[in-house]
Amino acid sequence: MPDVSTLIALDEGVDPDLVRTLVGETHGVEVAAVVEGLQDSWTVVDERQHDVLVVACRPNSELTLWFVRETVKRRPERPVLILAGPSPNGFVKHAFEAGADDLVVLPATMGPEIGSAAEQLRFAVEKAVARRSGTGTSGATAVAPLICVLGPKGGIGKTLTSANLAVSLAAAGRRVALVDLDLQFGDVGLSLGLAPHRTALDLVKSGGSLDAEKVEAYLTRHESGLRVLMAPLGPDQASAVTSDFLQQVYPLLRATSDFVVVDTPPGFTPEVITSIDSSTDICMVGMLDSPSLKNTKLGLETLELMGYDSGHIRLLLNRADTDVGVTQQDVREVLGRAPDILVPSTRDVVRSINEGRPVSLSRPRSDAARAFQSLAALYLGTPVAEPKSLRTRLRRKG
Repeated sequence: MPDVSTLIALDEGVDPDLVRTLVGETHGVEVAAVVEGLQDSWTVVDERQHDVLVVACRPNSELTLWFVRETVKRRPERPVLILAGPSPNGFVKHAFEAGADDLVVLPATMGPEIGSAAEQLRFAVEKAVARRSGTGTSGATAVAPLICVLGPKGGIGKTLTSANLAVSLAAAGRRVALVDLDLQFGDVGLSLGLAPHRTALDLVKSGGSLDAEKVEAYLTRHESGLRVLMAPLGPDQASAVTSDFLQQVYPLLRATSDFVVVDTPPGFTPEVITSIDSSTDICMVGMLDSPSLKNTKLGLETLELMGYDSGHIRLLLNRADTDVGVTQQDVREVLGRAPDILVPSTRDVVRSINEGRPVSLSRPRSDAARAFQSLAALYLGTPVAEPKSLRTRLRRKG
């Protein structure tokens, strides 16, 4: 798209050099004028031709809120963006109520954060212009399957399953997004060998409304082509990622992907329930031991109580060939159904976890990799047989 013409209005107390540097780093943005002082901006706002008005201000500036309200009244067709430092006092909410289209956090100094802020400003400008012209992607239709990987008990291989399923789908040439919803102790990054440069918390803190392009900027790329929305870095940050936030993000991911996979924490937290409600398919993960089977049964019963279509629930059993005194017949009797996918217990899986490279990539011909590839094939609509050796061993055990 051609460069977007912007007029920069500076409130008192804002470093003009900092703002000029930030805007200068923002690709696709052309500066029509920079005016210092909001009172002096009135004439320029009316006389200068520009596509977007950018108001740089101090946090909690009442003058800025008044200025935005008045300019929106006079030129309702022109987008208005705000550049301001972080504020704990609800300034973002007041800015949107005044009529601002978006708010981008202004860095405190000319440090390394300038580049990130410039990228956010570029997305905010493009989004605001697209929204006014009716060409944006924020209203795109969510059509891709969303697969929620569940398991009421911890330590049963949900992250292992999520990572290998997502990678297997990507290997089939599909565009895949993986969401790490274990907000307190997410390990998707470790399982994929990815550094969490950007997380869901950063997306929350970016402020403003969400659209597909903005969400895409916060996804981390994996060598397989997989895109990952990483979990926050620590348990103290988990509460910032809310159900309301997820309800906005999921449709955008589904509109720009062929598949969305969500790795969940143990239990039915509000965020997990939101993910279930947003999903088209469930992959329930269990293991071959009594506590896990009990919790898997409770999980399936909970889904039934929620009215979830059982025809869209797949059952995967990890360590399915472990000799712990529980047979496949026991599994069928406890759960009322046979597992769809059986993943063997093997050193290949442990090694792949320690290497930070999913077994589907590191050892694609192993029995474990073939099991996860079979799971992906179920969702792709091209089922393939699991390793015959595993099925044979399990039949012999009863």
